[in-house]
Amino acid sequence: MNTWHEVGDDVFFRCYESLALTIGAVVGDDGVLIVDTRASHDQAYELIKDLTMLTDLPVCWVVNTHYHWDHCWGNALFRAAELWGHANTRLELMEHGEEARRRVFNSLPIEHHAAIREVEIVPPEHTFSDRVSLDIGRAVDLRYHGRGHTNSDISVAVADVVFAGDLVEESAPPSFGDAYPLDWPTALDGLLKLVEGPVVPGHGRPVDRAFVEQQQADIAVTVELARAGFEADLAPGDLDFADTPFPAEVSRSVVERTYAQLAGDI
Repeated sequence: MNTWHEVGDDVFFRCYESLALTIGAVVGDDGVLIVDTRASHDQAYELIKDLTMLTDLPVCWVVNTHYHWDHCWGNALFRAAELWGHANTRLELMEHGEEARRRVFNSLPIEHHAAIREVEIVPPEHTFSDRVSLDIGRAVDLRYHGRGHTNSDISVAVADVVFAGDLVEESAPPSFGDAYPLDWPTALDGLLKLVEGPVVPGHGRPVDRAFVEQQQADIAVTVELARAGFEADLAPGDLDFADTPFPAEVSRSVVERTYAQLAGDI
């Protein structure tokens, strides 16, 4: 998958080996729009080189699907472009970017430390709260569907292709570390209203409507387990995850974040 694949008319994706991160590229009349910028300057340099395999047009627009480091820490290499994202993406990067750097630095093997130190965290300058349409010679619609994987996830729709960021994941179960599980199924309701063709996830291969609906159902059933446990005053560790659709450690993270939401802590 480590090459460009056309998923729509002049709409491409590339799934990188590192973290199975999926990047989008939409070729417009006079420039290219890219969806996410990868996790470091080194990775962004590689992306820039790889884009030359598609076109010699410049990158004129960048869209960050959310604030997580693996999706936007390459932004500094695209300063000449319009950098777009949800208002919460800008806020999170400005207020908590260095805290995130420390966490990422401590979680990665030593061979990655120099690359993390080098990163200049650059928030998107162009933001929106609900939706906006970019004219790149064709319409590219950016929409916020509410809290889900984070408080800042957006979709990027062009023709019948939807880039979903980490609202949808294919290469692994969804990640709930910064999630709002109570809201996530509703956010996917909004996303599903746009789906007429392929859905490109934040990690992994493109999927279809049925995949998104199944992931939505899996999240919802795990949230209901958490709600029942919370109402019964059970600790997360006392719940039985044997019948949940996710691995036990993922289900536990769903429960912990759901408990935090129900308690009003997040």
